[in-house]
Amino acid sequence: MTDLFQNTARKQDTYSAQDIEVLEGLEPVRRRPGMYIGGTDERALHHLAAEVLDNAMDEAVAGHATRIDMELTADGTVTVRDNGRGIPVDEHPRYPGKSALEVILTTLHSGGKFSGKVYATSGGLHGVGSAVVNALSDRLRVEVARDRQLWTQEYCRGVPLGPLTNVGPVHNRRGTVVSFHPDPLIFGDGAVFKPERLYRMCRSKAYLYRGVEIRWSCDPALLPADGSVPAAETQHFPNGLLDYLTGTLRQRATVTPQAFAGQAEFPNEAGRVEWAIAWPEDDEGFSHTYCNTIPTPLGGTHEQGLRAALTRALKGYGELVGNKRAAGVTADDVMDGAMVLLSVFVRDPQFQGQTKERLVSPEAQRLTDATIKDHFDHWLSAAPDAAKALLERLIEKAEERARKRAQKEMARKSPTRRLRLPGKLADCSRQSAENTEIFIVEGDSAGGSAKQARNREIQAILPLRGKILNVASASVDKLRGNQELADLAQALGCGTGKEFSLDKLRYERVIIMTDADVDGAHIASLLMTFFYREMPGLIQAGHLYLALPPLYRLSGGNTVRYARDDAHKDELMKTVFRTVRGKVEISRFKGLGEMPPSQLKETTMDPAKRTLLRVVVPDLRDPEQKVDAEETRSLVESLMGRKPELRFKFITENARFAQDLDV
Repeated sequence: MTDLFQNTARKQDTYSAQDIEVLEGLEPVRRRPGMYIGGTDERALHHLAAEVLDNAMDEAVAGHATRIDMELTADGTVTVRDNGRGIPVDEHPRYPGKSALEVILTTLHSGGKFSGKVYATSGGLHGVGSAVVNALSDRLRVEVARDRQLWTQEYCRGVPLGPLTNVGPVHNRRGTVVSFHPDPLIFGDGAVFKPERLYRMCRSKAYLYRGVEIRWSCDPALLPADGSVPAAETQHFPNGLLDYLTGTLRQRATVTPQAFAGQAEFPNEAGRVEWAIAWPEDDEGFSHTYCNTIPTPLGGTHEQGLRAALTRALKGYGELVGNKRAAGVTADDVMDGAMVLLSVFVRDPQFQGQTKERLVSPEAQRLTDATIKDHFDHWLSAAPDAAKALLERLIEKAEERARKRAQKEMARKSPTRRLRLPGKLADCSRQSAENTEIFIVEGDSAGGSAKQARNREIQAILPLRGKILNVASASVDKLRGNQELADLAQALGCGTGKEFSLDKLRYERVIIMTDADVDGAHIASLLMTFFYREMPGLIQAGHLYLALPPLYRLSGGNTVRYARDDAHKDELMKTVFRTVRGKVEISRFKGLGEMPPSQLKETTMDPAKRTLLRVVVPDLRDPEQKVDAEETRSLVESLMGRKPELRFKFITENARFAQDLDV
């Protein structure tokens, strides 16, 4: 029996060449779609449509197409047509018996955009877009009108259903038509295209290239009820980005009478840039940047070039007119509240990832900076009144920013010198309170994990020992003698009760981060009661938050999600993991101290990914909120106060509403 067990174990532990898989064709895309389109969610679904539209736009930008049609039909099929050159249909020299069209649609890293000979600038770079769309569609049909002949071919999940067929001669027609339907095995049965997203996609492309006309159409049954999306519309904007800016501004007042807008070629045929910028009086702006018509929501080097150009030009103009205060203006002052549209076209751009959300081409920064600065210098000099008004507005912002920073530094440094901070406080390194935060956690174990997960510059950690004192029912002597609450007040530096001063608060955000279970909720309620009773001004000023750590980790296939509670876990199982093959592993976190620091950072502490709940209470000083404020005070007193009979009454009256108790 022992020999049999050992032989079985050896067979199970065998790892040989037979275990090495080689994925061919489009199989890698179907196995790991997240690597190519960033996932299988709604954003990834619409990325398929963007890939096909981008190919048509590349034809337009290259000067070979003037019209693009996008159609969404009732069954969720997207069709994109262009009147460009048409995908080549002749036999590919490296693949005998296969047309170039079939190679493009079935082979990763194939296309005409690598060398720059066919497309000077393009959104497609890696030669995977068309093949990825084909691989992730349960049906795709392509038509090519080229050399007065019409060719067609159909596919299913990346596999040709037949050869490329010559349908016959056509007249007065050229270009490519691609119709595809996303595969429900990949995206789920409930995944559907949103007309509003596709409509905005088409509209933005029309703004970005003034030489193209985009015709949008959608089945009326799919349109949103609010009428925000038309069933059909022809989009053409001869003034490009300026048309978009003008339409967005409408009647809003701006600092300068005219927007700073224009377009220019980069030196040595390196590309070109177009921009449109306005500074609205209400400071409600935005920043939309693009490269080769591809949206770059995370900005990148072209945006950095724009920021540098505007800032250097304004400082130079201030020096020219003898305004020394202009030296204090920063790029943040210039861009804050501005309405910014920037579009660059460059050769061989470099993006972060296949989804291309950030441009990282170093050359784009230099070209954008030099080109736009020259035009902004002329714009400022040609309109001295507008330049003066803009400069004064930005100087005011810079001086206000400096005043706030000085106040926060003073408020932070004073308590630091006056107080001996708690020894268990892991403070942040930033000297000012601006953008800093303190996490109040339960116990040394959670504190240790949080310290490893934090950003040391802006995030401080204060571990507390278990459940703190209930200040609503404690005596004054107990309150004063409680070391945990004394440490908390000492760390914040703003005092309690009548001694509270918001100006002395050492952190911009105070975040309660407890375990995602009943005990954690109890500790959070005790802490909120403390702040409500002893530091109400901190809550009213919007400085108190609750972190939302997950209770579960779910993983299946290549998909990992975190669930806040049982209801969220069940929802994820019915939606995200519905189509995942194989077993879904579900693990429950015992507490923050048991969570790996990397996961704690990703789910709960990273400002770019986390979700925080701001704690708000009605203000008793506001007459319109007085009734709500009294109800809140009464509720806190009933639940947390010294009279147990009030708690018993609340429980008996509301017990019937309790469900799924975690006891």
